Amino acid sequence: KYRLQALLIIKTQARRRAEIILARALISLKEAKEKIEKLKKEKQKIIERWKEARAEMKKRVSHGALVGEGNVHVNFLRKLKEDEEKKEEEIEDQKQVIADCEEEVVIARKNYINAAKELQVMEKHKELWAKKIRDELTRREEREMDDLGNTIHQLRKWRGDKSVFEVK
Repeated sequence: KYRLQALLIIKTQARRRAEIILARALISLKEAKEKIEKLKKEKQKIIERWKEARAEMKKRVSHGALVGEGNVHVNFLRKLKEDEEKKEEEIEDQKQVIADCEEEVVIARKNYINAAKELQVMEKHKELWAKKIRDELTRREEREMDDLGNTIHQLRKWRGDKSVFEVK
């Protein structure tokens, strides 16, 4: 039995844990990138809405709209600008989240590679150990067969039997 089997099991489990951590980090990164794309689309919609509202306000003013309507439009445009700035802040925050996720992926990837290398070393050691045991067993069997052959030869010689290889 392989004397380092327990260590080999631990290394296998460590590699599996590192693999799971890496997968989770990659999923987090993907989700963070999807979220930033969503935020950018939302910001773009706000900008488009702002442009539409501005164009509508110009159209109404050129047709002689009431002053009160102008104030409502200005407040609405100001609110859209504030929403755009909030979205921009969210996007900047999300960029930091993405950078953090990318860093986690790099660390998780390094840990996975290290765990995989350690496991590979242990598996190679086990293979070499098994080969050494097989070779040792083969040598022992060969020695026993040689001893058995010598014993049979000595018995035949002692009894006076002729060898099958001797000429009659």
